[in-house]
Amino acid sequence: MQIGAYLSLTLYLLAMLGIGYYSYKNTNADVSGFMLGGRQLSPAVTALSAGASDMSGWMLMGLPGALYLSGLSSAWIGIGLVIGAYFNYLLVAPRLRVYTEIASDSVTIPEYFERRFEDHQHLLRIICSVVIIVFFAIYTTSGIVAGGKLFETSFGLSYQTGLLVTAGVVVAYSAFGGFLAVSTTDFVQGCIMFIALILVPLVTITEVGGISNTVSTIKSIDPALLSLGGGTTLGVISAMAWGLGYFGQPHIIVRFMAIRSVDEVKTARRIGMSWMIVTLIGACAVGLAGLAFITANDLALRDPETIFIVLSTTLFHPLIAGFLLAAILAAIMSTISSQLLVTSSSLTEDIYHTLLNKKASEKQLVLTGRLSIVAVAVLAILLAQNRDNSILSLVSNAWAGFGAAFGPVVLFSLFWKEMTRAGALAGILTGAGTVLIWVYAPLQINGNSLSDYLYEIVPGVILAALAIYIVSKCSRPASEKMRSQFDQMVQKVRHT
Repeated sequence: MQIGAYLSLTLYLLAMLGIGYYSYKNTNADVSGFMLGGRQLSPAVTALSAGASDMSGWMLMGLPGALYLSGLSSAWIGIGLVIGAYFNYLLVAPRLRVYTEIASDSVTIPEYFERRFEDHQHLLRIICSVVIIVFFAIYTTSGIVAGGKLFETSFGLSYQTGLLVTAGVVVAYSAFGGFLAVSTTDFVQGCIMFIALILVPLVTITEVGGISNTVSTIKSIDPALLSLGGGTTLGVISAMAWGLGYFGQPHIIVRFMAIRSVDEVKTARRIGMSWMIVTLIGACAVGLAGLAFITANDLALRDPETIFIVLSTTLFHPLIAGFLLAAILAAIMSTISSQLLVTSSSLTEDIYHTLLNKKASEKQLVLTGRLSIVAVAVLAILLAQNRDNSILSLVSNAWAGFGAAFGPVVLFSLFWKEMTRAGALAGILTGAGTVLIWVYAPLQINGNSLSDYLYEIVPGVILAALAIYIVSKCSRPASEKMRSQFDQMVQKVRHT
């Protein structure tokens, strides 16, 4: 088993490194080329790159594990994500693509905020960078943890070895190939994930004896597992609220900034949403069908988040199993690489270039970006040492942090001309602070944490939106230049 799986996985890793080398040879040696690929992404690469960087290892491990434990009530997460992703493409993508170019060709989200609100003191940029570094440290850790679990469960390697292999390959192609390598590998990885999430549930259901046998087996465990209404009202709201996070995820919306033309956003939306719906249905089916398979065969499963791995190694030929395991690694690596690049971009442009070396050459900035990728990866490896970390829990905390800190600010900045610099600062600080307090403060209700009752993104987004509106109304109005740029953006979007 292991020889065939090793062969497939090795070929996959070599392919990713090959793409990294190709991208290194074909990327412009400047900051825009390294961090945004020169704004030349095709609709297909934009869509699958955004999808793959979004649907990390949690989709093949965390989400199936949640369905395995809780049944269809956990599918509300997927439903909320589909709705959120659709409106992200519809509302944010076209306006952000145009506005970031109008705002002096901004290449990072913090840089866009700074130029959108004429923040000459760089306060917005610095605070945004700190938020990105803090929450991406948590987010990247979730991917490294998933990689460690994959190699430990599938190949009998130590958890620490899995961490190093996962991070090492990602760092290699990301640091050398930059945005082009990250986006191209994401496209390939998205295709692999798509095939795997159709193949595994279909074969598992067939092995159990068909859909009717699968359903009856699950009902014999607990009929409530097949009910979407199995959770509480607050539980459903919390699950659906994952969709709110899309508007503030830097590693996703940066793809909208890099697409070739705003006219191609609609094509990217159709491709991206089709891919997303199919893969999410597949991930949910893996969890439910996996539960039926484990029960029917009287097997033991120590970690529900490894159900995809167990099905792949149990039901398929070693070579195919290796391909399916590569799908997990693809999901993990696609997200890690995107997160490393965004964090590197922020450290390079928003900290090093803005505060430490304003006269840095393009060559120095690209080198700093590469070194930053290595540094963040090392930090993530250190944070991932605890094997018992829940992938879904780590992702949910970071997702909420970004969604609350940046989501309302992004939406208001694109749709409300009267928004001010002070309002943006208030929104970012309120959103991020609310999430951190909700998750980490020693506050409990009947012995349970606040997050057990309501997902932290809900209060974070609500309070951040209120802070933006109230503070913007009470602060100095936007300048004529800001108003003019806003009108120019609106007009250009309307003509597409």
